[in-house]
Amino acid sequence: MKLLHLNNMYKKISYITALMVVLASITVEAQITTQSPYSKFGVGNIKGMLLPQLKAMGGISTGVYKPYDFYNNTINMQNPASYAGIGLTTIDIGLSTNLVTLKSGSIKENNFNATLSHFAIGIPVNSHSAMSFGILPYSETGYQFTNRLDLGNGQQADYIYAGEGGLTKAYIGYGYRIGHLNLGANAEYTFGNLLRSRSTELVVDPTVANNTINSRMQDKNSVGGINFSYGLQYDIALNSKTSIIIGYSGSSASKLSSTTSNVVTQYRKDGTTELTAIDTLPGSAAVEGKLKLPLMHNFGFTVQKMNKWMFGADYRIGKWSEYSVHGVNQGLQDTYGVSVGGQITPDFNSIGNYFDRVDYRLGVKYDKTYINLQNQDIKQMAITFGLGLPLARNINNQAFYRMNFSTEIGKRGTTNNGLLQENFINFHLGFTLNDRWFRKFKFD
Repeated sequence: MKLLHLNNMYKKISYITALMVVLASITVEAQITTQSPYSKFGVGNIKGMLLPQLKAMGGISTGVYKPYDFYNNTINMQNPASYAGIGLTTIDIGLSTNLVTLKSGSIKENNFNATLSHFAIGIPVNSHSAMSFGILPYSETGYQFTNRLDLGNGQQADYIYAGEGGLTKAYIGYGYRIGHLNLGANAEYTFGNLLRSRSTELVVDPTVANNTINSRMQDKNSVGGINFSYGLQYDIALNSKTSIIIGYSGSSASKLSSTTSNVVTQYRKDGTTELTAIDTLPGSAAVEGKLKLPLMHNFGFTVQKMNKWMFGADYRIGKWSEYSVHGVNQGLQDTYGVSVGGQITPDFNSIGNYFDRVDYRLGVKYDKTYINLQNQDIKQMAITFGLGLPLARNINNQAFYRMNFSTEIGKRGTTNNGLLQENFINFHLGFTLNDRWFRKFKFD
């Protein structure tokens, strides 16, 4: 019996390891995962280290510790102190899709993208500590827009700006509980490529032969390095089931290795189709330096009744005015944001009514981003909601399954002063497995 259990456990570990390698390769190769002109700035659109069950509550995380007594553990890598509450081996994997409508004046454009979003594992070490590791996106870049200028003599030129790529985080962390205090930390490896290009194309009649030679310069920034995040939580029991959890989490300012290079390409077009490049030359030798990520702080709390309901709020700030590439400040602003949300589970032990066992989640969030254009701050706001749907569970094996679905509906930016507004709907789907893998048997 013991050997059979160990064999099954090793099969699960091998399967998960292989799945994680595949997910990592897909995450690295699938570069274009968003269509947002605002992702041109900084490292792109920041994703945050949040699973769908937290995104559905407006993104609260700092004070989220252990909403459930035993089953349905949640991996909250945004505050590694919460790992101390993981009592079962927990696996979470998911995907995200987003629909974006871009508005500028009377012009509208719709875009749709989908990508695998995260893979995370939590493993209890003993009764008061646990570890977690996984991989998920940190930022995404994806945009293309054109400015048409009149060169005189009836001649026009299109200046096309495009970008793709993003940064990914692979992390490993540990959380420990001492009395009512949880402490935790993550070691994170942040890596990826940020690609940005500028093309110049003369405007000609697409119905006639086009012998015009166009040019493009592409800049590539390859980034990789280690940074750290940390957190603490303190819970105050109001009674045997109800408590208040106060939390803090943050990430240290860090300098990642950065290698920049650029390539100049000359090409022709057949109508609207780009032909094979005529010539490609390196613009300059690769330059090595540092990309400096800023100090981040998160403060929050939750009030919860175990297995019943939870309500909380977060406040976050980021020193993005200190962001620099190769020692050059990029002119970004400091950020701040607020999230408020919660969930309710009518009766998690209900047998006769499935919907009483469902988690119902709702939240709102607001952020001032690090972008300022024409002396106007670019802000983002959204309402969020979602469900935690219990799946068939194996009581004897103490295995519990859940599907978490969340939706974010919001906007970024404004159409005032000729600026661009993004209206977005983001869908997130995650599958959670909680199982007791590492058990000691008294009899062989």
